[in-house]
Amino acid sequence: MVSVDTDVAVEKLEAPAIVVKRAVPRDFTPVHMPARAYVALAVALVFWASAFAGIRAGLRGYAPAHLALFRYLIASAVLGVYARFAHFRRPALRDIPWLVVAGSLGITIYNLALNYGETRVTAGSASLLVSSTPIWAALLAMAILRERLTLAGWMGVLLSFAGVALIASGEGSGIHLAPQALYVLGAALAWGMYIVIQKHFLGRYSALEFTSYSVWAGTLLMIPFGSGVLHGVRNAPWSATLAVIYLGIFPAAIASFAWAYALSHGPAGRVSSFLYVIPVFATVIAWAWLGEVPRGLSLAGGAVAIAGVVDVNLWGRRAADLQNVTN
Repeated sequence: MVSVDTDVAVEKLEAPAIVVKRAVPRDFTPVHMPARAYVALAVALVFWASAFAGIRAGLRGYAPAHLALFRYLIASAVLGVYARFAHFRRPALRDIPWLVVAGSLGITIYNLALNYGETRVTAGSASLLVSSTPIWAALLAMAILRERLTLAGWMGVLLSFAGVALIASGEGSGIHLAPQALYVLGAALAWGMYIVIQKHFLGRYSALEFTSYSVWAGTLLMIPFGSGVLHGVRNAPWSATLAVIYLGIFPAAIASFAWAYALSHGPAGRVSSFLYVIPVFATVIAWAWLGEVPRGLSLAGGAVAIAGVVDVNLWGRRAADLQNVTN
């Protein structure tokens, strides 16, 4: 997931984003996006959606921490090669501590929590839980950045929380919550905090630069949790290893390139609106790859949660904070 624009922050990794900027007059003039930008957008969405099933496949041969570290060692290498030729700007010394904090939240904590959660939670349900990220980001932005929600926004927050509760219940036994679903919810909260930090830095760094610095910092912070990863690689079945390699190259690295390209050729608000289809793609991919289908209660909860997210993004922010998602 990445963010973009000097005034607009958009989250992308595996879930929908909050889009916020200063007061700007609404402009409904159609904006042309080249066909290649739509292709890049589709590539990013499909790869990110496939990550949930890829994690489940990788967990068949790897411990959650080993999977996270191995995946992001690969992603770090791919991003490092790209950075060598793209001539990334070096981060300012004053920004490094916050880039490390961003990496710890958006890479280390997010991926460890998500992987532990997916030991029990299906890929489709995990994607639905992560789709609650914009709600956490909105609440954090309200507390930290002094952004305000309207009454409709608060209704959307409550709706999303109700949907999240339904998803978690659907992954448990009977009406009991699955503890692993709380791990996934914790991952969404960590990603929401990551978004708030991103919004501060996207005026100084490109989306790909910020993502790369976050990945490198977060990968370093994973190393203490990945003791024995080489032994794990030697003993894991090839199917699991190929899944982790796929995760490192495609959802973690190439999708970031594709997303940055799409955002550079179209309005951030409009492009980010496509992120709402990720849970749909994730559920279809998990069915085709793993034969998994979320329970009916989880699917219903996902629909409720996403409705709440849409409510907050479209009608939940006051005029001074609202980003016109159609421009």
